[in-house]
Amino acid sequence: MSPYELTASITAAANVIACKLSDDELAILAAALVQLGDTLSTIATQRAICKNAESFL
Repeated sequence: MSPYELTASITAAANVIACKLSDDELAILAAALVQLGDTLSTIATQRAICKNAESFL
């Protein structure tokens, strides 16, 4: 999947989800997904740091 297809798919999914949720539900879901993304980014960064540290041992 190209980057353009990926972003188009995400946009389409967001539109489908948004149509089915109330404003409050949408706000809570958006906040939860931001937290999920931040946590996954933290984990990926920590893994990379640990891998780099191991390569120096």
